[in-house]
Amino acid sequence: MDELLPIGRFARLSGLSIGALRHYDELDLLRPARTDPFTNYRLYRRDQLAAARTIVRLRDLEVPLETIRELLATDDPAERRRLLREHRTRIESRTFRLQRVLHILGQLSSEDPIAMTTQTASTEPTELDPATRRKLAADLFNHTWTLLERTDRTPEQVDEMIHSAHASRYHWGEVTDREAVHLARGEWQCSRVYAVLGRAEPALWHARRCLEINEAAGNADWDIASAYEAMARAHLVAGDLDQVATWKAKAVAALDAIADPDDREIVEGDIVTLP
Repeated sequence: MDELLPIGRFARLSGLSIGALRHYDELDLLRPARTDPFTNYRLYRRDQLAAARTIVRLRDLEVPLETIRELLATDDPAERRRLLREHRTRIESRTFRLQRVLHILGQLSSEDPIAMTTQTASTEPTELDPATRRKLAADLFNHTWTLLERTDRTPEQVDEMIHSAHASRYHWGEVTDREAVHLARGEWQCSRVYAVLGRAEPALWHARRCLEINEAAGNADWDIASAYEAMARAHLVAGDLDQVATWKAKAVAALDAIADPDDREIVEGDIVTLP
């Protein structure tokens, strides 16, 4: 049997998030090769990376999951071409609508600016629907994580990483039915970004906000453990080793309360990088 990869490593190699892999497991789109009967860890074969990367590529092209399922299930090239043509037709329809919007905006921009200002003042600002905001928040979170994993970031990519993390947190805050857990995870990622960049003050600020939001909402499990880990890491950047030891001990103690073994593996992997 090929070497079996734990979900965290498979996620990094495939370009899919751990959350996406769990979701695709539930949808029977990409099942793990094996689930450990004792720990419930999900394990994947290396030869599954091709299917996973195909999913990444198709999702980047906004192909719906149901269509991806059909594409992966068929060996018929003609059927695959038909499915992709249907998706292309949907994209073309959306493109035509956006071209119409651009045309109208071009007309408006050539009108009398004073008249435009008067008209605009009486118009409600455009609002993003909650589903769009949630997708933006999640996509920006995942994009920030890809930048965090780079070791050769350019100054421009550093800027992009900072702004992407804050934009993700902003959009979670603007979702009308937002959950505290998403706000806390957004703060956690902002803290991690600044910790990686060696900036103690903002790393501590966002770690504290992550902890405060989790405590106020009564969040437990891996979210509170990650908040403790963020506090330890931020204090490490600040050079306060006593506080590092205190918060690391809290994070280790919280591991026992994490029900999902995959979540526990992620937090454990973060904790072991602390002194």
